[in-house]
Amino acid sequence: MMRITLKKNEDRRIKAGHPWVFSNEIARIEEAGEPGAAAELYDAGGGFIGTGYHNHHSLIACRLVARQPVDIDMVTFFEERIAVALAHRRVCYPTLDSVRLVYGESDYLPGLVVDKYADYLSVQFLTAGMERRRELILEALRRLLAPKGIIGRNDVAVRSMEGLEEGVELLYGEIPAAVSMQENGLNLEVDLWHGQKTGGFLDQKENHLLLRDISKGKRVLDCFCYSGSWAAHAGFFGAAEVLGLDISERAVALAQRNAALNGLTGRVGFEACDAFDRLRSLKLEGQQFGVVVLDPPAFVKNRKQLAEAIKGYLTINRRALELLEPGGYLITCSCSYHMGREPFREMLASAARQAKREVRLVTARSQAADHPVLLSFPESEYLKCVVLQAI
Repeated sequence: MMRITLKKNEDRRIKAGHPWVFSNEIARIEEAGEPGAAAELYDAGGGFIGTGYHNHHSLIACRLVARQPVDIDMVTFFEERIAVALAHRRVCYPTLDSVRLVYGESDYLPGLVVDKYADYLSVQFLTAGMERRRELILEALRRLLAPKGIIGRNDVAVRSMEGLEEGVELLYGEIPAAVSMQENGLNLEVDLWHGQKTGGFLDQKENHLLLRDISKGKRVLDCFCYSGSWAAHAGFFGAAEVLGLDISERAVALAQRNAALNGLTGRVGFEACDAFDRLRSLKLEGQQFGVVVLDPPAFVKNRKQLAEAIKGYLTINRRALELLEPGGYLITCSCSYHMGREPFREMLASAARQAKREVRLVTARSQAADHPVLLSFPESEYLKCVVLQAI
C-alpha cells in the first residue's frame, strides 16, 4: 500500500481529527499509485496516523477514512460504514422516507454523498477515491437498502479538480421523471435527473417548521423558491397568501406542481423572475408581507468571492426588510461555508441599518441532523438560517 509521510510539525490539525492532508504538507510518498489509490499516513517520526486515499491531481492530496489500518477496497468496509450512517438517520428521523444517508467526511466517507428520496438513491462520487470504488459502494447500497433505482449526479465542478469527468447517469434499476417524497406532512415532487444538487434539498427540513407559528393568516414571500418547499410549508401552516419567486421556469413549474399536490394552488402562487429585481419592484408597488423567506443559492464558492457575495446578501436582505410589515419576520439563509456565522450576522445588522428597521434575533439555526457536523471538521457546517423580527 502507498505510504505517505508528513513534513515535521504538519500533523497537529490532522491528529486532532481533520481528515484532509494538503499536498504541501507531505514530505514523501512511497509506492505511489493511481489517483484514488489506498494509502497509509504517517507523521515525520514514523508514527501511524490513519488510512485514506491519495490523488496527486488534487490540492487535498489525501483524505482519511479511518484512524486505524483498514482495507478500504472491500464491499464489507462500505457496508459497515453506510450501515452506521443509516442507523443515525433512523434515530433522528424514524418515520421519514427521504434523508441524506451519507454526508461525506461527517460519515467518515469523504467524497461520497448519498441522498435517499423514498425508494430511490441519488449518489455523488466527488473524488477519485470514491469513483475508484464505485462498484463496491453501489453493491453495499443495494444490500442495505434494496432501492428501486440509483442515479449518479456527478454533474459537479469539484470532480474536474479531481481529474474526473462530469455527468449524470443511471447506475442501477430505473429512475422515473418525478419522485415523490414526504416532509413534515407534505408531499413534494423532486426531479432526480435535472434538479439542483442531487435532485432536491434535504437540509432545511427542520427549519421549514419555523413557519408553523409565524405564517398563519399572513402574506408570505418566498424568494429563490426553487421547488417551492418553503412556500408549500407556509401554505400548509395556514398562510393567507404565498408568492414564490425563482429565475428558473423549470423550478417554478416544479413549485406549482408541489403546491397542487398539497391542495394549495389557490393560496400559493409563483413567478419566474429575477428575485433581486422583483424585491425592488414590490417595494415600489407598496407591498408588504408578514413573512419573507430568503434561501438563495451559494453566492460564494471560495474566499476570493466573499466580498462580492456579501454585497449580494446585503442587497437582498435590505430589500426584504423594507417589505416587512411591523412585527413581520424575515427568515434568511446562507448555504455558503465561506460566509461565516458572525460575518452573516454583521451583514444582517448592516442591512437593517440601511433599511431603517429595528430588528431582533428570534433564533439562529443550522442544517438538519442528517447533515451532521464534525467538531474537528468545521467545513462540515455550512448552513445558516436566521429568523429576525421587525419591531
